[in-house]
Amino acid sequence: MFIEERHQAILAWLNEKGSITNGDIQEQFGVSYDSAKRDLRILEEKGLLKRTHGGALPLHQVAIGRLAKKTVKDIESIKENYLLIALKAVSMIKDNDVIFLASATVCYFMAQNLPDNIRIRVVTNSIVIAEELRTKDNVSVILLGGEMDNKGNCYDAIAVETVNRLRFDKCFITSAFISAKFGLSIQRTAAISFYSAVINSSKQTIGLFPKEKIGFDSIVSICPAERLNIMITDWDASEDDLKLFDEKGIEIVIVEKEDDQGME
Repeated sequence: MFIEERHQAILAWLNEKGSITNGDIQEQFGVSYDSAKRDLRILEEKGLLKRTHGGALPLHQVAIGRLAKKTVKDIESIKENYLLIALKAVSMIKDNDVIFLASATVCYFMAQNLPDNIRIRVVTNSIVIAEELRTKDNVSVILLGGEMDNKGNCYDAIAVETVNRLRFDKCFITSAFISAKFGLSIQRTAAISFYSAVINSSKQTIGLFPKEKIGFDSIVSICPAERLNIMITDWDASEDDLKLFDEKGIEIVIVEKEDDQGME
């Protein structure tokens, strides 16, 4: 196979599966590790993909946006990095913390995995997350009101006014994408004021960003990246991107793949 044909096949793989690793390229095309890395570097230089630590993503990833009730089957099929980031975030919660959970899949996983042995007060603008927490005896829930959108979330002036009257020990947020230059970004303007209020009301702002969301820009910037105190990401995030965030004074926490956690 000519190199141009291999590059087209790599792009087709990305289009179908959403990501590719150096190992995938080695196994699929019978090339060396160095050749696989070189293929991805060439394609990135042409503006056709974005390299990660161990592979590549399509140039324009679509982040998970719609938050709905998750079944056991849904949880099993979700990308491993989302769940592991959620578990790491949960480990940062202390007894009697007041926390904010954004309306996002990764925060939903946090809600499902909150510990039973400490008292927590959770503020959220998501009716889905609030419903998940409703039966937890050790969790007190404040559901922000206002005009609800068709996904069960409130972002309007009433929700903003309520947030301005609250103070959080920690807020756990994410966005469609994040980059060092453009910051946290989303597709619609409706949530800008809301998330600005949440960050302003928080002692500590923790961003939850799987590799799929890092290094890309959406249409509207919520805030600069340095508004985050901590960013939790996964083992395959681009080292070049993470270096830029580190230079802005953001503490980077990287979760390891479960297969790697037991290795000495």
